[in-house]
Amino acid sequence: MKEIIKIHSRDNVVIALRNFNKGEVVDVEGETIELLNDIERGHKIAIVDIAEGGDVLKYGYPIGKATAAIKKGEHVHVQNVRTKLGEVYDYAYHPALHELTHPQRNLTFNGYRRKSGEVGIRNEIWIVPTVGCVNGIAEQIIREFKAEVNPDDIDGLEVFKHSYGCSQLGDDHENTRAILSDIALHPNAGGVLVLGLGCENNRIDEFETGLGDYNKERIKFLSSQKVGDEVEAGIELLKEIYAQVRKDRREPIPISELKVGLKCGGSDGLSGITANPLVGYFSDFLISQGGTTILTEVPEMFGAETILMDRCVNEQVFDKTVHLINDFKQYFIDLKQPIYENPSPGNKAGGISTLEDKSLGCTQKGGIANVVDVLKYGERLKTKGLNLLSAPGNDLVATTALGASGCHIVLFTTGRGTPFGSFIPTLKIATNSDLASRKPHWIDYNAGPLAEDKTFDEALEEFVTKIVGVASGEKAHHEKSGFREIAIFKTGVTL
Repeated sequence: MKEIIKIHSRDNVVIALRNFNKGEVVDVEGETIELLNDIERGHKIAIVDIAEGGDVLKYGYPIGKATAAIKKGEHVHVQNVRTKLGEVYDYAYHPALHELTHPQRNLTFNGYRRKSGEVGIRNEIWIVPTVGCVNGIAEQIIREFKAEVNPDDIDGLEVFKHSYGCSQLGDDHENTRAILSDIALHPNAGGVLVLGLGCENNRIDEFETGLGDYNKERIKFLSSQKVGDEVEAGIELLKEIYAQVRKDRREPIPISELKVGLKCGGSDGLSGITANPLVGYFSDFLISQGGTTILTEVPEMFGAETILMDRCVNEQVFDKTVHLINDFKQYFIDLKQPIYENPSPGNKAGGISTLEDKSLGCTQKGGIANVVDVLKYGERLKTKGLNLLSAPGNDLVATTALGASGCHIVLFTTGRGTPFGSFIPTLKIATNSDLASRKPHWIDYNAGPLAEDKTFDEALEEFVTKIVGVASGEKAHHEKSGFREIAIFKTGVTL
């Protein structure tokens, strides 16, 4: 069993795959190195002397510079390395495009073909509040509808509560409306009740107009102030929707129509070695079959952005990627906040030292595929292939944004674990086997054996089978637990 890993031939550090004690000896490419400190799993060990100010190399790239001389065998972490990153940069386009080599497999999953031609992987009924004031009404409607009808022949009945829809201005107001509209149109919902209060600035008539040519049998509207008994009226509308949704049946759908979001949270030192590269391998596989993936968490691209920029299919997409990065940095600057206040305490405890360290691991979820488009926050998918999406690193906000863009599933890698799930299936992929064994009710797939003896080709076969199963109706753990949440990005004032 491997005890350390050197990720790239240029690296001057290796990663511990188990806990080591000071004085133990490790073998690195035939050279024995005595450890000068205790080293926890996921943390870095210097394999050569690194001078003060010298680059610390991991993944073949600098992840920071040494703040003091580092001896061979020494622990390399926040105490002796810091970021090299600056603020807003000018970038140049140096295309380095890749051709994917996965053979065609003609795989299918069992999904729902909607009237619009879009495909869903769930057949649920959702209540989408236009404003947080009606969250309680929505819950009451669902509670009484279930008691009266017992809709056990559909995949689920959910309300996606939030605190917005009123007292918002500018971008915040537009973002709220965009995300809620995207959810209402999502094909994982067989039907939707849009529930308003009646006096909010997210007006229900404007919301309806913004949906465009929607299916009026499947999306209904209720303004609570305009009816006598809003719960009774809501139940009657749900009955109309349910009468349509319960007729839907799964059918074979080509995997080329699957849209998958890529996300990480609670990362550790193994994230960039096991789970993230596996997700990247899957992303490349799905794209090679004609499918679509989306990579987001813009602040966790800082330090690795040029790798993505050089994979843009043309200068137009490159320019959009430059704006994606620099506009997000400017957002930090405008609010007088540090751009590089990352990684989190949990990331650092897991062995991630700098933002470059985190970003170079994070962006591996995008594999090596070329970047075909860049989406604004709240924008829906238009182009098959690898897309980038403007959203923060926050788990709930970013995962909601991925679903709102049109993703059917989010693949969520984690080294520390998290139970949450968004409004679409959110599969948790453990970076290490210890987490998977401690939290089996959170973790949907264990990528930990990739640090032990399993190959990426072996793991990919299992992983594809798992994802096809979930797309065909198998529930993720958060769905079994009933953990379904949304969160909307906020930037400005609240009235």
